[in-house]
Amino acid sequence: MIRLIDFLASFFGLILLLPLILVLYIIGLFDTGSPVFRQKRVGKNKKAFTLYKFRTMNKNAKAVATHLANQSDVTKFGSFLRKTKLDELPQLMNVLKGDMSLVGPRPNLFNQTELIAEREKRNVYDHKPGITGLAQINEIDMSTPEKLAEKDAEMLLSLNLYTYFKYIFATVLGKGQGDRINTNN
Repeated sequence: MIRLIDFLASFFGLILLLPLILVLYIIGLFDTGSPVFRQKRVGKNKKAFTLYKFRTMNKNAKAVATHLANQSDVTKFGSFLRKTKLDELPQLMNVLKGDMSLVGPRPNLFNQTELIAEREKRNVYDHKPGITGLAQINEIDMSTPEKLAEKDAEMLLSLNLYTYFKYIFATVLGKGQGDRINTNN
């Protein structure tokens, strides 16, 4: 049932949001010259998939977890995209393709070994990653791997249609701030 909802929501979401996506894409061309960011992430059963996002950092930024990135790498437009969570819109393609769900643990990088170990202990990789979830609306990000893995497992154990929609609506209504950026550099 959730896969069907994911498919329909991402399909119609992409159609309805196409004008906004095109505007953001065009602005992104002027901002970074390469508005869509592609990166290999850890998916269900630890299989790699290509994640799509709007680029929020300059093209020379290191490929590290957001909490390890430098604030100076984030563009002004990128900062706006992050605050409004519009940088996530291209992930509707990932949901449509079946690599992700609207709700699930945020997909991590393969070099985040501590988080991978914590998630493996809790069987988090038995499920598809998602755009949002319990950790995101509670502002728990990848800078605290054990806490994040615990919250992911808690969410997955209690995930049903009610909580699925609860996390989506909480995200749309602005709950949670996304991953923190390193401001010390």
